[in-house]
Amino acid sequence: MRTVTTSELESVLQDKSTTLLDVRTAQEYAGGHIKGARLFPLDRIHTYEGKKESPVYLICHSGARSKRAAKLLKKKGYDAISVKGGMLAWQGKTIGGNK
Repeated sequence: MRTVTTSELESVLQDKSTTLLDVRTAQEYAGGHIKGARLFPLDRIHTYEGKKESPVYLICHSGARSKRAAKLLKKKGYDAISVKGGMLAWQGKTIGGNK
């Protein structure tokens, strides 16, 4: 399974068409998330229907849930990429929450 670091993700996000799914809970997402990230909790990831032609980046709190989500999406034929270290490793700006 492919992974990227948070700094690699930051450069990927320069392309506004990048798909970034935040697989944390709604409460965690509301506490602060990356601009452009779409909330798609892990327990619903099996229902995701997006373009299979472009990569899907997945982020969570620490990297464990995004790895699980990436494995599930990979089985469905997506180019799923997990973000190593999750939001704990993210140094960029967030929206929402107290940051």
